[in-house]
Amino acid sequence: MSEGGANAEKGETAPLRLAFDRGTVVVEGLPEHDGSGLPGLRYDPRTKLHRAEAIWYRPLVEHLRARKVAYNDEARGYGPTQTPWKIQVAKEAFPHQVEGLDAWWKAGGRGVVVLPTGTGKTHLANMAIEKAGRPTLIVTPTIDLMNQWYDELTMSFGVEVGLLGGGYNDVQPITVTTYDSAYINMERLGDRFGLLVFDECHHLPGATYGLSAVASIAPFRLGLTATPERADNAHTHLDQLIGPIVYRREITQLRGRFLAEYQTIPLFVALSDEERLIYENARECYRAFISGSGIDMRRPDGWSRFLFLAFRSPEGREAFHAYRRQRELALAAPAKLKLLDRLLDRHNQDRVLIFTHDNATVYTIARRFLVPVITHQTKTKERREILLRFNSGAYPIVATSKVLNEGVNVPEANVAIILSGSGSVREHVQRLGRILRKSGDKQAVLYEVVTRGTVEEYTSNRRRQHSAYDGD
Repeated sequence: MSEGGANAEKGETAPLRLAFDRGTVVVEGLPEHDGSGLPGLRYDPRTKLHRAEAIWYRPLVEHLRARKVAYNDEARGYGPTQTPWKIQVAKEAFPHQVEGLDAWWKAGGRGVVVLPTGTGKTHLANMAIEKAGRPTLIVTPTIDLMNQWYDELTMSFGVEVGLLGGGYNDVQPITVTTYDSAYINMERLGDRFGLLVFDECHHLPGATYGLSAVASIAPFRLGLTATPERADNAHTHLDQLIGPIVYRREITQLRGRFLAEYQTIPLFVALSDEERLIYENARECYRAFISGSGIDMRRPDGWSRFLFLAFRSPEGREAFHAYRRQRELALAAPAKLKLLDRLLDRHNQDRVLIFTHDNATVYTIARRFLVPVITHQTKTKERREILLRFNSGAYPIVATSKVLNEGVNVPEANVAIILSGSGSVREHVQRLGRILRKSGDKQAVLYEVVTRGTVEEYTSNRRRQHSAYDGD
């Protein structure tokens, strides 16, 4: 799409006027209650104006142009000419980056590109910024990622890059922000950018974060992710918010040449007889309450209904504590720490990441093995220092819960040990991705430690339903 300035044509009637107003596009000059079939347009009786959510800006303009309707475009807060941003660093693009960019551009500059972690999604975004030549807002899920993008963009384009979030409020033609800051500020900034880049775009669908897409006029949109699918199926909204998936490559297609070679190894531990008895009793207590209360945990509202009923009676509270106990035994079985001891001894020359599902186990590992940990409680400066020392080799081991699942650059990591996790396929693939960044002839290995005869076996089978684990 090539935006112009005023597009008024001579005629008997005055041209329409398009204006941006707090996350919407107002169309002036239409008869009252007559939207003339314009896409997304509704009559606003409060202001007696026709308006559409800002995301409809491009369809509105294309509709008017196709029908040769005269209009003045005052909705854009940026100039009509292309900004000559050129990538300043000599960096040859990989074939999948070139193919992804071409597919996105052929789709009208709208859509999602799916590439595994470590295959250069950031450079592909730089190429898209250069190609589109429009003021660009990059939206990231975390402050750490915002800072990483800031460094990369500054180096790539050699221009002043803005920051919005984390204490910064500096908006430039190329600006990086977070999802939290974007949806809060888009009603006032939605006319300032012609290209939106959503990093880890699986975060976007939702009533709040989705506003960062809905309240912007940006005609060009690029989504980047390694794992677009969501358990709640909300990823289907990406088609409207950004565009459809236009290009996709999986880990198995890029391993070896663009990603490290790897293997995944499931390892199993057992509960002791005493632990097994406690586990079975706790699970029976929990299941009896579920069954007696008519709760179907397969339904989307199953868990919330369980919580609602659990705290309305002594039996319910007992069932909840039983649920917690059987889960703790499955996910944090004492035998797992014994196995971890042997694995760390085996890989004492490697760079190891240890993942758990909860902070309590992380801190137990820290005390027992004297290794640094990163959780959501870790301060930003401390976290950065730990990662710097890990990449340099000063810290060969780091233990974490969920905060390193995405958006962290640890190219030297070659061993991942998953002691526990959720049933999320995305989480599992993200953790695998942490050790796949190409570095020389690195051979990566992921261990998944599972407690036999517990619900964790089912969880493990569910989260391994991805092509990256075929044949393992």
